[in-house]
Amino acid sequence: MTKSRDNRDDHDPGRRKFLKGVGIAGAGAAIADHLWVEAEGAESPATPESLSGTVKVVLDVNGQKREAQVEPRTTLLNTLRNHLDPAVTGPKLVCDVGTCGACTVLLDNKPVYSCLVLAVDATGKKITTVEGLGTPDKPNAVQSAFVENDALMCGFCTPGFVTTISAYLKKNPNPSLAEVREACKGNFCRCGTYPRVFEAALAAAKGSQA
Repeated sequence: MTKSRDNRDDHDPGRRKFLKGVGIAGAGAAIADHLWVEAEGAESPATPESLSGTVKVVLDVNGQKREAQVEPRTTLLNTLRNHLDPAVTGPKLVCDVGTCGACTVLLDNKPVYSCLVLAVDATGKKITTVEGLGTPDKPNAVQSAFVENDALMCGFCTPGFVTTISAYLKKNPNPSLAEVREACKGNFCRCGTYPRVFEAALAAAKGSQA
């Protein structure tokens, strides 16, 4: 004779305990979530500032104080390109995940991916973009070397390479080819212009020593 479902449950204490435990755990989680939400609401009352969703940031960009109103999650790259007037467009938005280096800027003289830095975290720090390294009339040594050695094609990666190399040559003014390649490993060129980029870097190093 086939046993009924009720009989199977009665004679299977392991299954009954499991189901009972799941029910208790689920109820406990629901109660905990409810209490946590109530506590959070009591400790962090809504304010006009928190509801506005934006904060004011003052950035030191290429030696000038620049103000912007942005959401706290806004990246430095987004702020430079889309929230300043006039915009700072040297750093390029390409991958937006910190893998290509096209958005490289100097933060307190150190190369960083501006797509991975929040604007609020860049306040109080010196931000230098490719525009701050030189001008069309007075380019720095690396910018001049890039032009003279034909070290660019589409141009999207160029500002990142120029910024990275300019910072590196201040630290190592007489690098070898291997050292230049290592310094540029965080920058990606989709056009494959690496040999000319490295030649430009070495030429800039020699030019700065002349």
